[in-house]
Amino acid sequence: MRAVVVDTVGGPEAVRVVETDVPEPGERQIRIKVAAAALNPVDAGVRAGVFGALAGRTGLGWDVAGTVDAVGGAAGGTWRTGEEVVALHYGMVKPLGTHAEYVVVDADAVAPAPAAADAVHAASLPLNALTAAQALDRLEVTSGQSLLVTGAAGAVGAYAVQLAARRGITVTALARETDEEFVRSLGAAGFTAGGVAAGGFDAVLDAAVLGAPALEWVRDGGAYIGVIPHAEPGPVRGVRTGAVEVNADGTQLAGLVRLVDEGALTLRVAETYALDDAAKAHARLAEGGVRGRLVLVP
Repeated sequence: MRAVVVDTVGGPEAVRVVETDVPEPGERQIRIKVAAAALNPVDAGVRAGVFGALAGRTGLGWDVAGTVDAVGGAAGGTWRTGEEVVALHYGMVKPLGTHAEYVVVDADAVAPAPAAADAVHAASLPLNALTAAQALDRLEVTSGQSLLVTGAAGAVGAYAVQLAARRGITVTALARETDEEFVRSLGAAGFTAGGVAAGGFDAVLDAAVLGAPALEWVRDGGAYIGVIPHAEPGPVRGVRTGAVEVNADGTQLAGLVRLVDEGALTLRVAETYALDDAAKAHARLAEGGVRGRLVLVP
C-alpha cells in the first residue's frame, strides 16, 4: 500500500509517498480502509521537527474516515467489517499514520461515521473537535459564564465556539474582522478583532496560541487553556493555566458525530488532494490563510 512518511525533518519537500506492507490489527485494534484523512498543523510540525528530531521513518496523519477492513481479537465484538467509521490515530511519532491507504487504530478510538456527511468532511472532525471538547472540559466553564476563544475561525476555535454556545456559555470570538459573520453564525455572542479588556472573561480557550497576552484577558481566579501541551504560560493572579493534550476517546467522538448529524457542528473542508500529492498539500498549508481542513484522498 501507499503511505505518506518523512525520513528527515524539513519543508514540504521532505514529504514522501512510499510503498509499504498493509498493517495487521492486533488485539483490540481494527484496520480501516482509508477514504479520507485530514492534514493538520501537527503533521506539519512533525515534518518540520517542531516536536524534536525524527527517529527514522515516521508516518503522518491523525484523522481518518473510512471503512472497517479487518478486526483483531476482542475488537470483533464491537466492530464489523464494512462499517463506516471515523477515528483519531494519536501519536507524534509512529511508523504509519492515517495518510495511507490503510491504517490500524485502537478499537476504543473509533466512532461510527456521521450519516449527514461524506468521508471527506467527516475526516475533518476527530482531532479538532475532540481537542475543542476536551479543552472546554478542562476549563470547567459553566452555563452563564463568559469565555473568550482566540483563533475562533480556525478549526479548533470554530468547534469550541459551537460547543461552548451549546453549553449555555457566553462566547466572545477573537478573529479577523472578515470572519465576524462566520463566527457569529457558529453561536458567538460577542466578537473582537483585538483590543480585549484585561480581566474581562471567566476563561480563555487560546486556540490561536497567543500565550501570555491571552492570559491577561482572564479575570482573577479564572482559567486559561492552550492547545499545545507544555507551552502554556504560568499561572498569575490565581488564574489556573494548562493545555489540552488530546485523548483518542471513541465514546466522546461518537457524541460529536451525533452533533454533526443534528446539524449542531459545522464541518469545513478547504481543498482535497490525492494521496500522491501530499507534498503539495503541505506546501498549501504552509502558505497560510486556509479556512477549513485540507484533506488527502487515497
